[in-house]
Amino acid sequence: MQHVLIVEDEEKLANLLKDYLDRNGFKTSLLHNGDDVLPWLENHKPDLVLLDLMLPGTDGMDICKEIRRNSQLPVIMVTAKVDEIDRLLGLELGADDYICKPFSPREVVARVKAVLRRSEGSEKLEEKGLRLDTDTYKVSINGNDLGLTAVEFQLLKVLSDHPGRIFSRAVLVDKIYSDGRIVSDRTIDSHIKKLRKKIAAELPDVELIHSLYAVGYKFEWNS
Repeated sequence: MQHVLIVEDEEKLANLLKDYLDRNGFKTSLLHNGDDVLPWLENHKPDLVLLDLMLPGTDGMDICKEIRRNSQLPVIMVTAKVDEIDRLLGLELGADDYICKPFSPREVVARVKAVLRRSEGSEKLEEKGLRLDTDTYKVSINGNDLGLTAVEFQLLKVLSDHPGRIFSRAVLVDKIYSDGRIVSDRTIDSHIKKLRKKIAAELPDVELIHSLYAVGYKFEWNS
């Protein structure tokens, strides 16, 4: 049974989230003060932390920073702040996802499941020697840095986070170029070609990125 730590100072909301997660087969623990989180984590090993940004005591930003110094424990940040800068700060600190209040508890459960699936997928890839470091934008295979560009890293991250899912070129453009610039399908094809070449230098007998004619690309580990 996967264990979720809920860190939320609004007790009614915390209990609501707990009820929904419990009903969906999760084990849950509750903390209401930021000062309690890091000491609690020293003695417990949850699978994910649902972390409110604004807390009494240590705030969610500082807690997330400390978690990321020593761990890749999945963190979903929850906040009433909707400013785009706050969103970026949360993700840059290493949060795996970001949810703004008000929200549906069902949405939170869906996000928790999605982040845990991605985390499990990353662990499986690391067992095979492939590691993506979102803090440094570096990808290594068996300890060897592939030297990816930022765009190549983002492409691999999007694809590998959803193994088997087919992404059209247009969707990849939207995910990689969030500033709205006009980018042709050929640009994506060019980045994919370079990415494949760098992967092949380390894994000559393994195809990770598959193309589907006139449809798009998907990630699957076929060896």
